[in-house]
Parts: sequence; structure tokens; C-alpha cells
Amino acid sequence: MVEVLRALADPVRLEIVQRLAGTGEESCNAIGSDLDVHQTTLSHHYRVLREAGVTWTTVKGLSRLVRLRRDDLDVLFPGLLDSVLNGARPVRPAAEG
Repeated sequence: MVEVLRALADPVRLEIVQRLAGTGEESCNAIGSDLDVHQTTLSHHYRVLREAGVTWTTVKGLSRLVRLRRDDLDVLFPGLLDSVLNGARPVRPAAEG
């Protein structure tokens, strides 16, 4: 649980998780385009989330798709993800395009 909480404690990672909770799955590029974070830093955030067990990353062609491991997290830590997401400030809406 410590690794999950550590991963969710960072504002950028929390914003990524909020976005994924709303969309289900997004490409790394789509998420990153709305965040004011350098690409290498963003890659670090994706890795931390993945290694903590918060997200899955799937490679499709040249794209990397990221999605929440909501079911796994709910089994291991019932209500944790919902509590964190409900207590977080609202995420900026994704750019229309």
C-alpha cells in the first residue's frame, strides 16, 4: 500500500490518474499534451504509476496506451482509489480535438 500511496501523492501523477479514471484509457502522448511537464519527467511519472501497480501500459503500434488497474486496486485496497479521487481537486478537462 505504501508504494500506491506514494505514487498517488504526487500532483502530476494524481492528475494522470484522475484523467484515466474519467477516460478509461489514453495514450501517453494525449495525457502529456495537457500537462506542463517535460517528456522525460512524464515518462518517470508513468513508470512510477506502473511499478506501483496503479496503471497498465499497453503498446499498440507506435503508441503506448495507459489505463488504471481499478479492479486490482479495489480488490487489494477497497475504496482507496475512490477516496483519493473524491478528495482530489478537479482535473482540467482534456483538450478537444
